[in-house]
Amino acid sequence: MSAPEHVTAPVLAPEDDELERSLRPRRLEDFVGQERVKEQLSIALDAAKGRGEALDHVLLAGPPGLGKTSLAYIVREELGVGIRTVAGPALERKGDMAAILTSLEERDVLFVDEIHRLNRAVEEILYPALEDFRLDIIVGQGPAARTLTLDLPHFTLVGATTRTGLLTTPLRDRFGITYRLDLYTGEELGRIVRRSARILGVETAEKAAEEIARRARGTPRVANRILRRVRDVAEVRYDGVVTLDVAREALALLEVDAEGLERIDRELLGAIAHKFGGGPVGLSTLAVTLGEEPETIEDVYEPYLLQLGLIQRTPRGRTLTERGRARAGALRPDAALF
Repeated sequence: MSAPEHVTAPVLAPEDDELERSLRPRRLEDFVGQERVKEQLSIALDAAKGRGEALDHVLLAGPPGLGKTSLAYIVREELGVGIRTVAGPALERKGDMAAILTSLEERDVLFVDEIHRLNRAVEEILYPALEDFRLDIIVGQGPAARTLTLDLPHFTLVGATTRTGLLTTPLRDRFGITYRLDLYTGEELGRIVRRSARILGVETAEKAAEEIARRARGTPRVANRILRRVRDVAEVRYDGVVTLDVAREALALLEVDAEGLERIDRELLGAIAHKFGGGPVGLSTLAVTLGEEPETIEDVYEPYLLQLGLIQRTPRGRTLTERGRARAGALRPDAALF
């Protein structure tokens, strides 16, 4: 059964999903930030094109929203080949993966998002496909069972993961190229906001772009999401121009404070500080307290809080740093967040 093109994490409304794709850079030269990754990937792409070979398998790791999916599509564009995309959890049976692998053309890209969540049985049929470009299918059962081997075209697997530690060693070792994406600087996010504003046709003041970038948690996806909501406020309440005052008003409506912390971030800090005495508190306990999944806290919220130096991960659980205690102490109903 052929699997449809599918990209997940996060799940977007159809109109937002279409807009998200329109803001994605199409070429490597348009991709802002991650300079070391871009340099290494550019060399690998040029070498593969020069030899007329498929690019080696690529593993992209890092927190959500940093451009892993964009880089997968850039690889396709740079190589001038086709791409099939699927979310790891959607591949439940060996036949699903077999159908996708046999539909690939020479040098095509197969992008698997959340690859750490692949079913183990599905993962096992990937091993010979990645290493020897063959597919082993068992036909029949019991003593009459026999193995049918199909040759596959040389293809490139691009895997994206937010949790490298959950990948099995056999799968991780079959990637010839591994890149770790880091959170972006304010200057890089400012360039992304200005580029997105041009694509959206939104007149945006320089200071407004800088303010949006400063509160975007080091993440391009967040910066683009904020820009779209700021655009809404500018169009509904003003003349459509995003000024610094308009940006600040929209950010206040979104409850994004001066450091880029959102409501759930402040609730997380407040819970550790006021319910658990500053920690340590276990991840699962914290997740139940906040009504969130542990994976969401670990992958979405904690990286930015760690970057700001507000929390620490310890063997006994999460604790607040001295700066985190001071920040949590300001989290009272009458505190000025903006």
